[in-house]
Amino acid sequence: MVRIVLIDDDPISTFVTEKLISKNIKVPHKIFKFQSATKALQDIYNIDPNYLFLDLNMPEMTGWDFLEEFRPKDLSPEIYILSSSVDERDIVKATNYAVVKKYLSKPLVKKYIQNIFN
Repeated sequence: MVRIVLIDDDPISTFVTEKLISKNIKVPHKIFKFQSATKALQDIYNIDPNYLFLDLNMPEMTGWDFLEEFRPKDLSPEIYILSSSVDERDIVKATNYAVVKKYLSKPLVKKYIQNIFN
């Protein structure tokens, strides 16, 4: 079973992402949704995700803060930043994190899903 984690404080964005993933991947999967990066960080090690989609701009703990705190010991999820920010500085900063596979702009589109999961 493929385990997918969505971390985004915007419930509409999370809903759209979840539906798009569910419609476009054929393998059995389970999606875990978090509106708080702090809560996600507490639960992430028990979930052991294969894929993680992370928003950057969130209250309390940002996506950047999450990346600083996240220590994937035995975990090796593919992490995708999924952000509405098109700021070049954010895109460049994301490349400084070895755990980040790719920077994607919201909204997630079918082409991205097919590339990620195929």
